[in-house]
Amino acid sequence: MSDPTAAARADARIDTSKPHSARFWNYFVGGKDHYEVDQRIGDEIKEIFPGLVDVALTSRHFLGRAVRHLAGEQGIRQFLDVGTGLPTADNTHEVAQRVAPDARIVYVDNDPVVLAHAHALLTSTREGRTAYLDADLYEPEAVLEAAAGTLDLSRPVALMILNTLGHVADHGRARDLVARLMAPLPSGSYLVISDSTATSEGMIAASEAYNKSGAVPYHVRSVAEIAAFFDGLDVLEPGIVRVPEWRPDADTAAPAGVDAYCGVGRKP
Repeated sequence: MSDPTAAARADARIDTSKPHSARFWNYFVGGKDHYEVDQRIGDEIKEIFPGLVDVALTSRHFLGRAVRHLAGEQGIRQFLDVGTGLPTADNTHEVAQRVAPDARIVYVDNDPVVLAHAHALLTSTREGRTAYLDADLYEPEAVLEAAAGTLDLSRPVALMILNTLGHVADHGRARDLVARLMAPLPSGSYLVISDSTATSEGMIAASEAYNKSGAVPYHVRSVAEIAAFFDGLDVLEPGIVRVPEWRPDADTAAPAGVDAYCGVGRKP
């Protein structure tokens, strides 16, 4: 069950005067949990770079395909989703438990906007379990310690960090945070990452416009920088690719030139 007091505290911390990345992304994927300020910058960026809508939608579809593959073909039963974002359709626990009802999922975010909606993430099958942590990416050891209340960290875990690492301005620091989260996880664990990339003038212009809006900045990176997060891991086929190109299924929309890359790597 969610904590009504915590939700009320989160509501009090929400700033509706500036755009917010989770609400902005929610607007782009067709959700309803955003404010006029988020819609305004969203519409401005659509004028600059309509392709960002494709990035948002195809990234969400990648989440579903990656979780289905890990829960199904790889037998993963534990997922640690860091930087959860606002609930939409087919969240990690819904996809995983549809394949494996005994799957356990821990969501991690310290964003008051997300915390206010955390109750929507706390549904679960009877066989599995879903938990939400109000915790910080910048404190990986604390995240893992808290996650151990739900997950057995002696068994393989899929660490998912989707469209989140751009908030960490320094690439070296972002790599360090990912490495510290992966280090204690056992062999057979997986890392799943997707993020927007500086692979077109339109995406770069959209990123600059967003960062000038007063929102917490989000930094788009090169494909090589995305690939570097997987150093030391065995990257699954088809490698580090644009998000629609990762194991597409019959329903995967494949717009040309999506400025977002992804990968799934296994810890040896």
